[in-house]
Amino acid sequence: MTSTRLLAALVCLPVLVTVAAAAPDAGRSGRTAPEAKPAPKPVSLDDLFARLRASEDPAQAKGIAKLIERRLDASGSPTADLLTDRARQAIAAHDFPLAAELMDRVTALEPNWSEGWNRRATVFWLLTDKDDAIADLRRALVLEPRHFEAWAAMGRIYESLDDKARALAAFRRAKALYPKMEKIGEAVDRLAPEVDGRDL
Repeated sequence: MTSTRLLAALVCLPVLVTVAAAAPDAGRSGRTAPEAKPAPKPVSLDDLFARLRASEDPAQAKGIAKLIERRLDASGSPTADLLTDRARQAIAAHDFPLAAELMDRVTALEPNWSEGWNRRATVFWLLTDKDDAIADLRRALVLEPRHFEAWAAMGRIYESLDDKARALAAFRRAKALYPKMEKIGEAVDRLAPEVDGRDL
């Protein structure tokens, strides 16, 4: 009798295993596994600029500014990026004429890249060619009016030319975009008493 029962159990065992494998795993939670969440949407440049204006913490604002700069640094062209990097190396080596030549090629390749014009303006500033530096900064700001570094650079150049009214206007534009930007508040406070009240 015992052997008969054992034989019956062995016959039924494959059926039980099949049913158990097909049944949902209700022993753990009684629920099916949740669906995978979609990847978070990347933060847009517009959102980053809005956060930068609203940030009241200097360290947080600096982090946001770096994220914006990283976005603006991307030309979208490997060739332009390579030439820009070589120009940076030339600047580090104080070979400013070579850096200007390289950035000439960059702006010819990518005329709609605001950072290319901003960087060439830096080279012109180092070459003490302030007129061309201002012209390039204006091109950069036409392409990206929120480029706070370009506004700050324009303010410094105008101040070096003793054009305090234009310097103050540029510094104020930079401050409106990046209120916690280092030294910009000081520049505005320094120039405002001299300029305010005059006809611009």
